[in-house]
Amino acid sequence: MTLMNSDPVLPAGREEFEMKHDVNRNILIAVDESDNSKRAVQYVANILGGVKGFKVTVLHVIREPEEDFFPAENEKEKWYQDYGRKTDRMFEEYSLLLVNAGFANEDVSTRKTLRYCPSMAECILAERNSLEYGTLVVGRKGLSRKEEFLFGSISGKIVRTARNCTVWVVE
Repeated sequence: MTLMNSDPVLPAGREEFEMKHDVNRNILIAVDESDNSKRAVQYVANILGGVKGFKVTVLHVIREPEEDFFPAENEKEKWYQDYGRKTDRMFEEYSLLLVNAGFANEDVSTRKTLRYCPSMAECILAERNSLEYGTLVVGRKGLSRKEEFLFGSISGKIVRTARNCTVWVVE
């Protein structure tokens, strides 16, 4: 039997580790407006830009505000509209970085989702699980050791709890 470049090589008897080819080449980048997120997008662009077969989705999870956060319904709607415009500008910038690095337009997509998030890490992983991505990329916030010990970090929680995927944490 001749192996093709795209055939996975697995240890004998370990077929359960084989993932679908498409999933392995689906990259999910979880972002916000921070410089750390921009560096994560730039890293993926630098590493995989121009390499055929990879698809990238830039994800932004909008944490649903508590019900009593807005005094009036119209303020809530205005907040969603303003936040949506801000997110769209961010997506344009990040998509352009990826396309300029060599990704085809059709291989770059964006997704924003509104979720109740007890933990942002849980919300990001839930999106990753529902969309079948083989790699999850996140930026690492510059927390001090004391802050990270007290509050934890999203990237740290993702690394500790992610299953069945590769996690890239970009500093």
